[in-house]
Amino acid sequence: MTVKEYNTTVELYSDNVFRFILKNIKDEEKAKDIVQDAFVKMWQKTDEVEAEKAKSYLFTTAYRTMIDLIRRDKKQGKWDEVAEQSYSHSQQYTGLSEVLQMALTKLSEIQRSVVMLRDYEGYDYNEIGEITGLSLSQVKVYIFRARKVLKEYLVSVEAVI
Repeated sequence: MTVKEYNTTVELYSDNVFRFILKNIKDEEKAKDIVQDAFVKMWQKTDEVEAEKAKSYLFTTAYRTMIDLIRRDKKQGKWDEVAEQSYSHSQQYTGLSEVLQMALTKLSEIQRSVVMLRDYEGYDYNEIGEITGLSLSQVKVYIFRARKVLKEYLVSVEAVI
């Protein structure tokens, strides 16, 4: 990959990678760090990465970096882990976006990632398998199960509202 191709890759995919990571971890600063790390890793391997496969390499690297960060954060506890919202209750409708975000929190990390790649970013099953390192059948199963959980949650929320 040449420097020009690398710069083109940055221009084309940096926003998409950032949005994907931000949707999964919901921390803008960490998402920026992950995206930057992914681009640094790609820069270090410009002689090995082909320009046609840069997008896949970038998403795969960012995804794996995100998983490493999530695993590392799970091992460390925070003093302010409990939010005030967990002890309060509101009878008001919070908005569709917040309901969807709550539904996504019901999914496991891998389910959320594959659903976001498929439904939000528009990747096909084979590309999702390349990015996540899962087989095609595993990707399909995770997406099916995640959609089932989302459907059950959203139907139950509609009954309450």
